[in-house]
Amino acid sequence: MYMRWLSRFTVIAALTAALTGCGYNDIQSTDEATKSSWSEVLNQYQRRADLIPNLVKTVQAFADQEREIFVRVSEARARVGQIKVDPSDPESLKKFEQAQQEVGSALSRLLVVAENYPQLKSDANFRDLQAQLEGTENRITVARKRYIDSIQQYNVLVRQFPVNLTAMVFGYKTKPQFSVENEQAISTAPKVDFGRPGDAKK
Repeated sequence: MYMRWLSRFTVIAALTAALTGCGYNDIQSTDEATKSSWSEVLNQYQRRADLIPNLVKTVQAFADQEREIFVRVSEARARVGQIKVDPSDPESLKKFEQAQQEVGSALSRLLVVAENYPQLKSDANFRDLQAQLEGTENRITVARKRYIDSIQQYNVLVRQFPVNLTAMVFGYKTKPQFSVENEQAISTAPKVDFGRPGDAKK
């Protein structure tokens, strides 16, 4: 009985050591890191999406005639909500990224419109939403950068010998990366600053 238990323990210990030595545990930890980083990216994009209705409503109260931009922002937000993104599918990830860029562009145009309305720029509710949006854009930038770094670390690992053999056996493949045309977009969040309320009167 004792010998049988000892034999099983020895086999388990040997398998554990083999898996550790071949990088299996490293693959697991880096894979989990990519999933965690992706969840944070989605959380921050959702945070931005949740701000849009109140932002549009606030701007509309002062600039109702700018209806075209309101429609564009709302439609861009709706398109993002319709996308079922799969981060393991390059095409799905590309569509998701393009949709998020459209939201960002629509928001930028909305804020440019707001520049033409001094009363809106001085409105406390608008300035609070502006600050929340700016903070969210910064969080999106940080979350995207972390995700990009985690994917890079994972992809490098599963390509390295002998870990690549372990990855092949267990079906771990390289993951698609965010396609960023402008690398500066990764490290620099959009500026959403109209200055102090008094600046509009000067």
